[in-house]
Amino acid sequence: MEQEKGLYHSYEKNVHYIRDYLKVEKSFDLIHLDLEYAGRKMSLFLVDGLVKDEILHYLMRFLAQLEEEDLDDKPFEKLMQKYIPYVEIDKEKDLNKAADWVLSGPSALVVEGLDKIILIDARTYPVRSPKEPDLERVVRGARDGFVETIIFNTALTRRKIRDRSLRMEYMSIGRRSKTDICISYIADIADPKKVEQLKKHLDEIDTDGLPMAEKTIEEYLSGKEWNPYPTIRYTERPDTAAAHMYEGHIVIMIDGSPSVMITPATLWHHLQHAEEYRQKPFIGVYLKMVRYIAIFSSIFILPMYYLLSTEPGLLPEELSFVGPQDVGKIPLIFQFLIAEIGIDMLRMAAIHTPSALATALGLVSAILIGQIAVEVGLFSNEVVLYLAVAVMGTYCTPSYELSLANRIIRLGLLLVTAFFGLKGFVIGTTVYLLYLINLNTFYIGYLWPFIPFDGKALYNVIIRRPVPSTEVRPSFLRPQDPDKNKS
Repeated sequence: MEQEKGLYHSYEKNVHYIRDYLKVEKSFDLIHLDLEYAGRKMSLFLVDGLVKDEILHYLMRFLAQLEEEDLDDKPFEKLMQKYIPYVEIDKEKDLNKAADWVLSGPSALVVEGLDKIILIDARTYPVRSPKEPDLERVVRGARDGFVETIIFNTALTRRKIRDRSLRMEYMSIGRRSKTDICISYIADIADPKKVEQLKKHLDEIDTDGLPMAEKTIEEYLSGKEWNPYPTIRYTERPDTAAAHMYEGHIVIMIDGSPSVMITPATLWHHLQHAEEYRQKPFIGVYLKMVRYIAIFSSIFILPMYYLLSTEPGLLPEELSFVGPQDVGKIPLIFQFLIAEIGIDMLRMAAIHTPSALATALGLVSAILIGQIAVEVGLFSNEVVLYLAVAVMGTYCTPSYELSLANRIIRLGLLLVTAFFGLKGFVIGTTVYLLYLINLNTFYIGYLWPFIPFDGKALYNVIIRRPVPSTEVRPSFLRPQDPDKNKS
C-alpha cells in the first residue's frame, strides 16, 4: 500500500511533486497545463485520449471569465459549487491518490492557495457499441451485450434492474494497473455475509495488475490452480446477469472485459442458457433435456463406444452392430486421440481465421480431411460418427470453460478405458464423480442441489419454471426476503 502524501503549503511544491510522480516529461500522452485564472495559478493534469476535450474547453472558458474578487471568500467551495459547472467533480487531499486518479482518466486541477485538489471526471474511452455476444445467441430476445468499458456495463445493468437497493460498489485492484472493479448485487436479496466474504477475498488480491482481467481474478478466487472446472460463471448478456442478481447472486464487473463474473455458480448454472427461458415452459424443459443429453454424450459416448468395441461380450445380441466393421490401419485408441487433437487444431484454426475464410475452413475440414482420412483407412466411419456426436455435445454446452473441462475428462476416461478396460472405465467414472462431489464453489457443493440433496431446488434446476414462479430463489444463496426490507 502506498503511503499517504498530504498537500504542501506551497503550490509550486504540489505541482512539482505530481509532475515528478507521473514523470510527465517522459510520456508524451501525459499533459500538464500551466494556467492562470482570477489572479491564481492553476495546473491541470490529464491523459491525452482519456478525456473529453470539449468538456475541458468549456470549463476553461468558464474559468477565464472569473474575476479576482470572485474567489476572495471561500474559493474552494465557490469553485466546486458554482464556478465549475460539471456533474462529476470530486476533491482529494492526497497527492499520490490524485496522481493515480489522473492515470485512470479524470483530470486533476491544482489551484494556488487551496488545500485540496479538484478532480474533474470528464473521461472517455475508446469503446465499441453493445452487440449480441457470439457465445450466447438467442432466437428471440435482447441483442445487447456487455462491452469493455465498465461504466457502460453498469448502465446496461441499471437498465435491467431499476431497483433502489441495487448496489454498484467500486474497488481498485492491482498495484500498478489499478484496474477498476465493480461489485454489483441487490442489497435486499443478496446474503450480506457472502458479499462481505467476496469483498474480503478481493481485498486480499496482491498483484501488479490484471492482464487477463476476469480470468486473473478467477485464479485468485477459485484457489485451485489445477482444477479444470469453472467455479465462476461468465456472461456477456445483461439480462442473464440481472436474472442471477434477482436470485441473490453477486456480479463482478472488471474494466477492460466484456464478460462479467457471476458468483457463486454451481455446475447447473453453467448448463443454463437464455434460449430456454425465451420459449414456453414446455419447450424450455424439452430444450433443457436435449442439452443435458448432449453434454452427457460429450463426456461418456467415446469411452463407452471404445469399451463396447474392444469388449464385445458386454453387448447384448440386439446391439451387436455397435463397433467398427473395419477397424482401420491403426489401433482404435490412436484414432480417437488423433481425431481429438485434430478437432482442437481445427478449433484453434477457426479462432485465428478471418470470418471471410471461415466457410472455406469448414469445407476443408469436413470434406477433404474427414472424407479422405476415412478413404485411406486412417479412421473408420464409426469413429467419425461418434466423434461428431461428442463434438456436437461439446458445442451444446453453454459455458465455454465447462466444455473445455469436459473435453479433458473425456480424454482421461478414454485413456484409462484403453489401458484397463471395464475396470478402468468404472474406476475412472467413479473418481470423476467423487471429484465433482468434493469440489466446492464459495463454500457450497459444486453439484448442489443434487449433492447435498435438495429435492425442491433440484426440481427447479431440471424443470424450466414458468415466469410467475421465478421468485423461488436458490436456498444455498441464503437470500433475504425483500418484503421484510421494504421501508
